[in-house]
Amino acid sequence: MKLKFFGKKEEKEQVKKSPLREWLDAIVFAVVAATLIRWIFMEAFTIPTPSMEKSLLVGDFLFVSKVSYGARTPATPLQIPLTHAKIWGTDIPSYLDWIQLPQYRLPAFSEVERNDVVVFNYPPEFEHPVDLKTHYIKRCIGIHGDVVEVREGQVYVNGEKGENPELMQFLYFIATDQTINDRVFKKYEISEYKERQGGYFVYTTPTTAELLKKEAFINNVLSTIASPDERNPRIFPDANYFPWNVDNWGPLEVPYEGMKLQLNDTLVAKYGSTIVDYEGHKNAEVKDYKLYIDGQEVTDYTFGQDYYFMMGDNRHNSEDSRFWGFVPADHVVGEAAFIWLSLDAQESFLNKIRWRRFFNLID
Repeated sequence: MKLKFFGKKEEKEQVKKSPLREWLDAIVFAVVAATLIRWIFMEAFTIPTPSMEKSLLVGDFLFVSKVSYGARTPATPLQIPLTHAKIWGTDIPSYLDWIQLPQYRLPAFSEVERNDVVVFNYPPEFEHPVDLKTHYIKRCIGIHGDVVEVREGQVYVNGEKGENPELMQFLYFIATDQTINDRVFKKYEISEYKERQGGYFVYTTPTTAELLKKEAFINNVLSTIASPDERNPRIFPDANYFPWNVDNWGPLEVPYEGMKLQLNDTLVAKYGSTIVDYEGHKNAEVKDYKLYIDGQEVTDYTFGQDYYFMMGDNRHNSEDSRFWGFVPADHVVGEAAFIWLSLDAQESFLNKIRWRRFFNLID
């Protein structure tokens, strides 16, 4: 009997990819990898406004850690990768809201703590889904359960004087009968100033304000802290009910998950808008300081999530929780980690680069 030995299988010829296909595969891989890194680990942001100066400057580029507080699962999956609410350089939406998924948070290294610099979705931007609202960055002044108060510009938390950021700024008036050269403002690192009759309004730190008083051409440097009897019509939670302003605000407790309220006019004035806007009720409203959910008046309410109170370090030039209220936990994006690039738009060429800010940790 003859035995038949099987020969080697013919190797299949590998189909050679065209250069276009190789480029396409590389691009797809890069987009997927970048999307996963951006979603789970870290995302780059830039500082567009001076609300956090001098801690963070306009033109700072920073990385935000999402693993610190736990990355959120996407709520709006039908979106162009690596975009936010709009397609780059246009006003065209980058997403379709046909599908909205429940959001969950992945395991975190820590929780939001007082004085953390936090990136979050701007709460009152109701035209976009939560995960696609504009990104804001502020300092967390109060966590859930804290009682926050501002007295003559000083923050108090649970009755005790709060920790002030090292470079916290306020609005001052420089009284002078002379024209101040731009070089003087640059010397004192004052980026915002407005000339008025009898002097200049500037945003700066208390330390710099004291140094300015010693200049021979300056008559005085005056604080613009509002008095307690000044009512700001734009203040949160209800300027008609609470005659507060940015320098004299509260006290008010920051809501927490499980916080129970026996509602009355005062508590509805304090928390009614927060319940209506962020607690996930499809049909909730406040009428005559009474809360209605699904057409029924509610007299007892329990909060379904934690909240935070955020403020900018540039205290008189910051739209923050004093104006639009608490930040819900499901709006928190991540913790500001470090600056990787900083550009000064007022300078030219290489002078634009603020080399000393590269890789500065944010605290």
